[in-house]
Amino acid sequence: MTSRDEALSYRAAGVDIDAGNAVVERIKPLVGKTFRPEVMGGLGGFGALFDLSNKYREPVLVSGTDGVGTKLKLAQQLNRHDTIGIDLVGMCVNDVLVQGAEPLFFLDYFATGKLDVDTTVAVVGGIAKGCELAGCALIGGETAEMPDMYPPGEYDLAGFNVGAVEKSEIIDGSAIRAGDVILGVASSGPHSNGYSLIRRIVERAGVTPNNGGFDLDLGGVTLADALMAPTTIYVKPILALLRERPGTIHGMAHITGGGLQENIIRVVPDGLGLAIDASTWQLPRVFEWLQREGKVPREEMWRTFNCGIGFTVILARKDAEAVSAALAEHGLTSQVIGEVVAANGDKRVQIA
Repeated sequence: MTSRDEALSYRAAGVDIDAGNAVVERIKPLVGKTFRPEVMGGLGGFGALFDLSNKYREPVLVSGTDGVGTKLKLAQQLNRHDTIGIDLVGMCVNDVLVQGAEPLFFLDYFATGKLDVDTTVAVVGGIAKGCELAGCALIGGETAEMPDMYPPGEYDLAGFNVGAVEKSEIIDGSAIRAGDVILGVASSGPHSNGYSLIRRIVERAGVTPNNGGFDLDLGGVTLADALMAPTTIYVKPILALLRERPGTIHGMAHITGGGLQENIIRVVPDGLGLAIDASTWQLPRVFEWLQREGKVPREEMWRTFNCGIGFTVILARKDAEAVSAALAEHGLTSQVIGEVVAANGDKRVQIA
């Protein structure tokens, strides 16, 4: 308790402006590596400028915002802060990609009770890395130090992304027809969804950073590494497909909250449904562990997790082999996991 006669300062109230300035200086070179020719000005202005005038004829802006959910809790528990920013970018840019948009720029929001310079720089470094992977500019952001708002060592993240697509090239699912196939593109793991359930399973299994449980081997990768694997960013391979094979892709879906059960159908026109064959791919070891340790019902797995499929492409069956081969050239594994069928009453998604 301070005396009523004591001179107060922002630092005494719990906000360290010098630490904030130190963060800005350390992240400047990381942010600068993400800049594109369209970025006007540098880091530190009140607003960020981006010039679209020479790139599109009829640009339609596509925006998205997201966070990484309670995967943040796991990152803080394991003291792993360098890849959670990749997750933040991935959750946003993969969403705008679904409509054929190229992510142009990204802004982040980092909030904490007491600013730790090294942790903040690690997190923002991951965001910058994610932007490099997506080819978009980290054009601005906000770092907020709010004493008493967050417990010691905790922070929160949010991201905002703007992309653009030519009006004539928007992918909205209207080209999808019965008989089209669903090409499932592999995920790196749970990505950033279902972590409230994942953390409950980890707790039930008695796994802590101190008892070695996170070192459990899951086929050459530890449980910790499997759970913290950053979200795959699909932007560059998919944009390459759109350029090289215009009109081939009829619809796309980013598999996030709601899993395979609820995401793909969002882009499918009324009157059509999906028949997914779960035997067409191997459930990754981390999902097997989660299902076993949590006694999670099969149906709950499909509507909570991506189960190894992080992104889907809907296209004519005749194009599936060539598109899968093209994705393989970019290091992405994919296979046909189902097809578009006539809707079966209210149950539009069948997973067998």
